Amino acid sequence: MSNGTSFDAAPVWLITGTSQGLGKALLDGVLASGQRAVATLRKPKVLAEYQRKYQESQLLVTQLDVSDSARIVEVFREVKDKFGRLDVVVNNAGYGIAAEIETTPDEEARKLFEVVFWGMVNISKQAIVFMRDINPPGLGGRILNLSSTTGYSANPVIGFYSAAKFALEGFTEALTKEMLPEWNIKAMIIEPGGFRTEWGRGNLVNYPIPPQYAAPGTPSSVLRKMLYGEMIGDPAKAAQALLRIAKEPNPPLRLQLGSECLMIIREKAKQTLRDNEKWEDLSHSTNLDGYAKEMVLQQFKDAVS
Repeated sequence: MSNGTSFDAAPVWLITGTSQGLGKALLDGVLASGQRAVATLRKPKVLAEYQRKYQESQLLVTQLDVSDSARIVEVFREVKDKFGRLDVVVNNAGYGIAAEIETTPDEEARKLFEVVFWGMVNISKQAIVFMRDINPPGLGGRILNLSSTTGYSANPVIGFYSAAKFALEGFTEALTKEMLPEWNIKAMIIEPGGFRTEWGRGNLVNYPIPPQYAAPGTPSSVLRKMLYGEMIGDPAKAAQALLRIAKEPNPPLRLQLGSECLMIIREKAKQTLRDNEKWEDLSHSTNLDGYAKEMVLQQFKDAVS
C-alpha cells in the first residue's frame, strides 16, 4: 500500500513473535504511532493483511524461527538493507511447556531453551553490533527482552520455562553491565504477568499430569488450572507501556507489567531480604580467618563508591 507518507526519520522496531499475543499488540502499537517495524514470525502469511494495509516503507514482514541462528543473521542484513537503522529490538518469541520436571523429556526441555534462551541471545548479540556499528553515531538503541513473572519467581509445572526465563534475566543483567555507556545501548528485562492472549491455548505444550502429582490441591493441580484461567492483563496496554519505556533515557533493569506480577515479585524480593538477614551470621562464618565481616563490608563499600 502507498499513500505518500514518508517514514524516513521514524524509529525502527524489530519484534519477534508477532503472530499473536503481546507481539502482535506491540506491532499494532508501533505502526499506529507512526514508527517503522520489522515483524518476524515463523509463518509470514499470518500478517498478509498487515502487508496490504501498511506501506513497505513502514513495515517489513519476514520469516524467522529464532532457533535458526543463520537466519537471524540474514534478518539483520535485511533490516540494514531496508531501513539502515534499528532503534528497538524486542525479543518476544517463545512458548512454554506444561509438565512436571521429572517427566519432561530432555529433548523437549532443550528445544525450549533453544527458542526461549538461545534465540534471544543470538538476536541480542546481532542487535549490539547493529546499534553500535551500523546505526548513526550516538543513536544507540534499546533491547527489550521479554521474561515473565516466573522468570523471577519460579512456578511448578512450568519449571523449564521458568529456568529459561531465569537464564534470560541473568544474561540481560550481565549484558547491561558489559556494554560501554558511550554506545548508548540499553537492555531491559520485561516481566509480564498474565495477559489475555492465546498463550495458554496456542503457545503451551501440555503434558498429562503424572498420578503422583494429580491429587486435588497439589501445587501442580492448582497451577495447571491457573494456566488456563482468565488473565487480567490487557495486551494493548502492555504495548503502550513498552512504547513508553523504550523512550526512557535511563530505563530500569526490570519492568513488571501487571498488578499481580508487581505483587509477586515484590514479595519474592522481601522474602530474599528476610532470609538474607536471618542467616547473616552463617553467611559471614564462611570467610577466611582474618577477614572479619566489618572489614569485608567496608572494603566492598569502598570498591563500589
